[in-house]
Amino acid sequence: MKKTIFEEMGGTYIRQGDYLIPCLTLPEEEEQRFIGVWGQRHLHYLKSITRVYI
Repeated sequence: MKKTIFEEMGGTYIRQGDYLIPCLTLPEEEEQRFIGVWGQRHLHYLKSITRVYI
């Protein structure tokens, strides 16, 4: 069977019943960056106008 691009890049699979599921991991989270005054104001604006519909 021909290798997939995922396997060529070093990826592996786990067998779950009849299915092959790729083993995926998330990268380490970076430190939060300072977004500045205007970024903070925009974030505050977005939080204030967001409406929740139930």
